Amino acid sequence: MAALSVPARSQESAQALQGSIEGNVYVSPTNAFTIPVPVLPALGGNVHDTENFVVFRDAFSTHISISAVKQDATQRWEMETRGTKDYLVYYFGKFALTDFKRYCPESHIESASFAASYLDGALFCYVLLPGGSMFADQIPFEPSGKQPVAKRGNLVFVKNGYVFLVSTELAEKVTEASRYNKTPEEEDLILRKRLVDIVAKMKFAPPSAATTPAPTLAHPNP
Repeated sequence: MAALSVPARSQESAQALQGSIEGNVYVSPTNAFTIPVPVLPALGGNVHDTENFVVFRDAFSTHISISAVKQDATQRWEMETRGTKDYLVYYFGKFALTDFKRYCPESHIESASFAASYLDGALFCYVLLPGGSMFADQIPFEPSGKQPVAKRGNLVFVKNGYVFLVSTELAEKVTEASRYNKTPEEEDLILRKRLVDIVAKMKFAPPSAATTPAPTLAHPNP
């Protein structure tokens, strides 16, 4: 197994991985999925993870997180009784949004949509985080002094008994400040495409190949 080449400042993060990087492919600790590493060491890219959560980020415009949480009996029951759409709404609100609020108390959902034919049912949810950008060190000076409002696109779906949550920030919304003039609807389309592109690069192991970590439903925000 070849380790991902990383600069010294990222070496500690790479060595602490609970999953692994084989060539340039990240393998989750449970083997639930793999994905080519979407950041470059030359751009300050680094990877860090927990048993069921991984973050890929660089110093410029990429912040992608992926969680894969094994459904226990309670979560399977919730899905069976609620149906896919209502279950994904329930899951995002109870677990993911709660974590966003813990990280950024004023976080709130701006819009959401359900795609019944994509991934056997998937929820796209767009969250605003006032003052919660992962690119705060790149925010240009604004005479108005207004607090930048970050925006995250989130995609929730169930695959092989795991609930997946893929999330990415629309970096340019804060790094370009007043020069950024996309409408919320245009932002949603940009984020939706990016989320779909991320999932298209993922490979999912069949249930028999995955393992079950200690149950953890939180999705930490680094």
